[in-house]
Amino acid sequence: MQPLQGKVALVTGSARGIGAEIALTLAKAGAKIVINYVKDKAAADKISAAIIESGGECLAVQADVSDPVAVRQLFMAAIERFQQIDILVNNAGILVFKEIAEISDDEFDRIVDINFKSVFYALREAAAKLADHGRIVTISSTVTRLMLPKYGAYAATKAAIEQLTRIFAREAGKRGITANIVSPGPVDTELFRSGKTAADIERMAAMAALGRIGEADDIAQVVLFLVSEEARWITGQNIGVNGGII
Repeated sequence: MQPLQGKVALVTGSARGIGAEIALTLAKAGAKIVINYVKDKAAADKISAAIIESGGECLAVQADVSDPVAVRQLFMAAIERFQQIDILVNNAGILVFKEIAEISDDEFDRIVDINFKSVFYALREAAAKLADHGRIVTISSTVTRLMLPKYGAYAATKAAIEQLTRIFAREAGKRGITANIVSPGPVDTELFRSGKTAADIERMAAMAALGRIGEADDIAQVVLFLVSEEARWITGQNIGVNGGII
């Protein structure tokens, strides 16, 4: 018996990177998966095909999660197909790797819309649409605990979603829903590498006690644990998955 057999998991921003790895990992554990993407249909189709070829069930839904109407439609599409949503992983996000003084108004608005508002909209939908005893995991970042130049706007949005998730854990606890945060350190994805030199990446790898940057699977396995029955007594917590960077 697979640990997530009979469960339905919605993973935002899951066509690539950490989100895609989380989707694949939850599918291998037996969950039916709702893939969410904005533009990269080819990447979403590739992940969907991998899940289906391994014997899983999957639905790919195009939705801009910075749009509250689109988020509502995303949840409705998942329920229409699978009748329920048991697991929500708030993963969608972007990085503007610039010093605060260099960030334009448009760039700031965009990172707030995608990183912060998307989680608010998803939690608001989950309050009514997630199944009783459901699981929520919000992907934040270890940068909220550090003072790294060029991460100001990104870290601010991630700190905001941490607090949203903690308070949601209190509000949704009466229905047996758990809500936790996973804060990765540097992870080898396209998003992480954007705007960085090889020297930047080497320096960040050296900050970790384990001497490397993370892999997407390092994060996905912790998410799998938090959405499992074994983690039923864990809620409102922020788990640093960063190789000992802090």
